[in-house]
Amino acid sequence: MSVRNEYVMSLVGVNISAMSYDELINLFQNVLKGGLHGLCISPYAEGQKPGDQLNEEQVRRRLSIIRPYIKWVRTFSCTEGNELIAVIAKEMGIKTLVGAWLGKDKAINQQEIEGLIELAHNGYADVIAVGNEVLYRKDLTEEELLFHINQVKGSVKDIPVGYVDAYYEFENCPAITAACDVILANCYPFWEGCSLEYSLLYMKDMYRRAVKAANGKKVIITETGWPSKGMPFHGAQPSEQNALKYFIDAQKWSREDDIDMFYFSSFDESWKTGTEGDVGAYWGLWDKHEQLKYK
Repeated sequence: MSVRNEYVMSLVGVNISAMSYDELINLFQNVLKGGLHGLCISPYAEGQKPGDQLNEEQVRRRLSIIRPYIKWVRTFSCTEGNELIAVIAKEMGIKTLVGAWLGKDKAINQQEIEGLIELAHNGYADVIAVGNEVLYRKDLTEEELLFHINQVKGSVKDIPVGYVDAYYEFENCPAITAACDVILANCYPFWEGCSLEYSLLYMKDMYRRAVKAANGKKVIITETGWPSKGMPFHGAQPSEQNALKYFIDAQKWSREDDIDMFYFSSFDESWKTGTEGDVGAYWGLWDKHEQLKYK
């Protein structure tokens, strides 16, 4: 029996809430082997953080680890070596959702936009993301973000251009939604304090709201995930068992309803504790030493 058929049959009629930890790991491995639409890349090795220069060896090594399981990879930046991710991914036959990281520094923003346009012109981008959660963080105004979206759209042809943010921002900011070719929505039941029991239903509603705001445009879930360790966030409890259940549920739904989903994330990254607390270091399917966490 093929891996894909084993994967499909393994999910039919299964009540994962009643499964043991070992049973969940076996099912996780079947799901992973069956293939994912995409993963968000976590390029920073232990001791590194954004602002540090990535090198080709580490990018190639991490992409080689996740390559057997994905069709797409999502990147977050086009500078400081992050631009290598899209180049090497395409070399490996992986499709790319390439993002420019925008913030409050105008000079850095321009470097990111120029890097994004260059990657697109050279054939390394299949979908483009102009910024990630800049409205959520209040780093840019809608007008400033629109300028950059239109800047890219004016230079890049025949590649869908979008912007990544929390699903509800596309309801709140119709001008941004209208400017995008594709809606790139982050959906995190965990960060809204949802218990694991109701998390899949909650994510489905997040997606439904983004689809309604999109008004016929394609919606891609650009981030969703569940941490394996750390402090609870209201009703959301980090644990390896909950992370396994959430991953399995999310991937099952993604396949059943043909939803493009980028899971967050590929590798644990310790630097994220600075912005997210202790849970920030534990979103990966692989640990910080690049070992699969669930085996």
